Amino acid sequence: MKQHFELLATYNQWMNERLFGAASQLSTIELVKARGAFFGSILGTLNHIAVGDTIWLKRFATHPGSAETLRQVSELRTPASLDEMLFENFSELQAHRRWLDEQIIRWVRALDDQSMDFVLSYRNMKGVASGRRLAFLIMHFFNHQTHHRGQTTTLLSQAGQDVGVTDLLTLIPQETV
Repeated sequence: MKQHFELLATYNQWMNERLFGAASQLSTIELVKARGAFFGSILGTLNHIAVGDTIWLKRFATHPGSAETLRQVSELRTPASLDEMLFENFSELQAHRRWLDEQIIRWVRALDDQSMDFVLSYRNMKGVASGRRLAFLIMHFFNHQTHHRGQTTTLLSQAGQDVGVTDLLTLIPQETV
């Protein structure tokens, strides 16, 4: 399972570089333009992905085997809402995104298979207590990113920017049969 999460962490970083590369071609006006998306704009959607990642990584940092690896993330302020604009400035958000992606890769590499069965207790944004297996929460974490990156590629396309190939298949090594 760890190998799968390592692939997804690499894919996450690769796709974020592609998204931010395409978005960097747009003016600030285009980045903040209301486009009818759930988080409003391209910048709003990119911020939401960072918000979601921050919330989940801070929760993951409570796992005994992840506390040290995610120490820097755990020191971040917890976003107050899912639509919080962590960064109004695109360049600052891009730098933070790169940093987050490095933290994710480092954390996933440090996980072991035994950690995957750990039941993580946490509270959602409304304060409701929950407990779920870490492996399934990590799946949700990566799925959430993919979902909102898909929305972002649509918004970028509407703004005239082509992200190019987005398939995970691109990063899966070819094997001889």
